Amino acid sequence: MSRVAGPRVANRRIRLLLASFVLLFGIAFLRAAWLQGVRAGSYGSLAASQHSEDVTLPAARGTIYDRGGLQLAIGEQTTTVYADPLQVAAVAARILRLDPVALAAELGDRTHGFVYVERKADPVRAERLRKRHLPGFGFYPEEQRFYPQGSLASQVLGYAGVDNHGLAGLELSLDKVLAGRPGRERLVKDASGQAIDTIQSQAERDGTDVYLTLDHTIQANAQTVLKQTITRWHAKSATAVVLDPRSGAVLAMATAPGFNANAYGQVWHPLQRNRAVTDTYEPGSTFKLVTVAGALSEHLVTPSTSFILPYSIHVADRIIHDAEPRGTETMTVAQILARSSNVGAITLAERLGQHALAGWISRFGFGRRTGIDFPGESPGIALPEKDWSGSTIGNVPIGQGISVTPVQLASAYAAIANRGVWIRPHLIDHIGDGASVHAARRRIVSRGVARQLLLMLKNVVLDGTGALAAVPGYEVAGKTGTASKVDSDGTYSKSRYVASFVGVVPASRPRLVILVSVDEPRGAIWGGVVAAPAFSQIAKFDLQYLDGGITPDAPSTTLTP
Repeated sequence: MSRVAGPRVANRRIRLLLASFVLLFGIAFLRAAWLQGVRAGSYGSLAASQHSEDVTLPAARGTIYDRGGLQLAIGEQTTTVYADPLQVAAVAARILRLDPVALAAELGDRTHGFVYVERKADPVRAERLRKRHLPGFGFYPEEQRFYPQGSLASQVLGYAGVDNHGLAGLELSLDKVLAGRPGRERLVKDASGQAIDTIQSQAERDGTDVYLTLDHTIQANAQTVLKQTITRWHAKSATAVVLDPRSGAVLAMATAPGFNANAYGQVWHPLQRNRAVTDTYEPGSTFKLVTVAGALSEHLVTPSTSFILPYSIHVADRIIHDAEPRGTETMTVAQILARSSNVGAITLAERLGQHALAGWISRFGFGRRTGIDFPGESPGIALPEKDWSGSTIGNVPIGQGISVTPVQLASAYAAIANRGVWIRPHLIDHIGDGASVHAARRRIVSRGVARQLLLMLKNVVLDGTGALAAVPGYEVAGKTGTASKVDSDGTYSKSRYVASFVGVVPASRPRLVILVSVDEPRGAIWGGVVAAPAFSQIAKFDLQYLDGGITPDAPSTTLTP
């Protein structure tokens, strides 16, 4: 019995051992099939990433210059530091006796092959880290957008984000031009992950430089004057536009309060808007220019045509009166404009008629975009003639019930300064080595009517509501505006106003059109009191700065420094 039992036990053990081997082999086979079949792609990619890596070579973003060649937006070289979780985990696990796979999973997503240690780090500090030759760390150059002038024209320039893509302003609208095209190269790495060879597949193409019409000195002065004006009148905000009426070039487009473009992420979004292009307001009496221009152009009146005007006028269901109490007076068309008579402007509009007035509003470009080369331009609000009510002819001629942008209104006045020819306002002078922009133009009024309007606008400053807009040594033509803002209930506010002034200087040989609007001033509300002095400050500085000084056209007046 013992002799038979011994071989049986031995055979059983052999069969058990053989079964174990078969089971282990089966498990190994299934594991191999799983790895080579189902997981082959992911592990193959992981292996490939450990021996090669595709790298994007960022293109340098184009520089933005002002009209004189000053850099307004540039690229600064930085170094981005990244780490390969697998390599870092392998070193740490070996020293600390940890599971490298589990540690790598905790350090980041292994499918990306890296995690950022610091994006766009200081190059000097990054180089210190590089010199330590720590395994798993990588470095590559990257450009960071920088605005050397800080808050200068920040609402116009906008900004580019961390990936160097434009996010606002001209940086956004010109992104394709400025960004260029990134390059590609493949790094071949050894077993330790160190690069041993580079294969370039596509060279990068740097972005194109852009030259603006803005003048940094004129822009800086306008921003300073606006800040002072806001402080003086405790206003909510202020906007200024400085145009060359001969070309449509925008020399300054300022909004206060402003912001530092280098810290755009820390700034309340409304402060980043370029209000001169995106925001609308009721223009008030500055819009009377359109009514008078239409009446003159239709040969219904001349500047010396007189009217007997009561203090108030009844239009449909409304009674509208002048800003200052007075008795019934006789006023010429020139005096209606100089004294900013609401009753006079409505009288002219009624003579002109609803259809013709609507046509002149459209002819001046209100209710549609100017086409300025800036994103997000508002068309303003001009009620179509078919939607006019009986009282519309009583409020639109005096700048109520219609909304405009500052750049729209400035370009309308620039047309009068340019002998009746409207030119599309523009911020871009040229791109790269290209030719300067030749802006679209069209005639709005005749030379004769433009000349008459300028003469009448001079009277606004000499003997009307715009006396504080005067600039010693120069003839100034312009118009004041004071408009109530609309409250949430749809009625006109009795405490919130926009004060504005638009002027041309020198009036005899126009070189500048300057618009200033001040939102919700306190202590005074009138355009002639709040905005006209700011116009005078801006104009005085610009006239003395441009071309080494513009020759005075009113030599009988002493020019003070």
